[in-house]
Amino acid sequence: MDGVDRATTSRIAHAHHPVAAPVSHASVARLLERLDPPQGSRVLDLGCGSGAWLVELLARRRDLSAVGVDTHLHPDRLARANARGVADRLTWHEGDAAEWWDGGHGAVLCVGASHAFGGPAAMLDAVATHVAPGGRALVGDGFWEGRPSAAAQAALGAGPDDFPTLTALLELAAGRGWAVTYAHVSSAAEWDDYEWSWTGSLTEWALRPDTDPGDRVHALEAAEQHRRAWLEGYRGELGFATLVLARPG
Repeated sequence: MDGVDRATTSRIAHAHHPVAAPVSHASVARLLERLDPPQGSRVLDLGCGSGAWLVELLARRRDLSAVGVDTHLHPDRLARANARGVADRLTWHEGDAAEWWDGGHGAVLCVGASHAFGGPAAMLDAVATHVAPGGRALVGDGFWEGRPSAAAQAALGAGPDDFPTLTALLELAAGRGWAVTYAHVSSAAEWDDYEWSWTGSLTEWALRPDTDPGDRVHALEAAEQHRRAWLEGYRGELGFATLVLARPG
């Protein structure tokens, strides 16, 4: 959009769905419960965005502290952390998650950010360098539900090899020394809620009376293009899995 960069567009689009992934609030709660970082440990989120995962985790676990790293830190992250009473245990760093290093964490999160590392394999390797012995990881990534159609590939600008199958994703984790202790595969309802929230939030912003007319046109076009890509392209073909991982031994 003219005058609105990609990071700002994403922030607007996620206004009603701060978890920037097709995962419901109930599923987030269950995944964090299963992650169960060691008592009193530090948690790291690589590609934290708005910090929604960390804020929710720290609100549930008063013994934890956390660090969020992202190239574009969400401007609403501080208000969200303050509203939940966790700001004093949460620090933020603006920078490339792939270049960040700070080991010894009881748990490391990286949900929907494998692109920052060049793909899921490199992401899984990078996460391992940050986890303390006995620690856990929570990672989320897309996968092809089956052989992708031409429409799905065109909509995402991705080929058959750009996303693994679910089985291949699990094998990728196992091949890098991770054991899957729990997993959640996003349902069709979670995907629909996420995509309708994305396009709807952007449309609502465009229709506000204080939105620049030029930005309004481009925001509405972006929402429509995204909606078509989803409905006519990858809906039902692109899956999303969130894995709780541990390292044996």
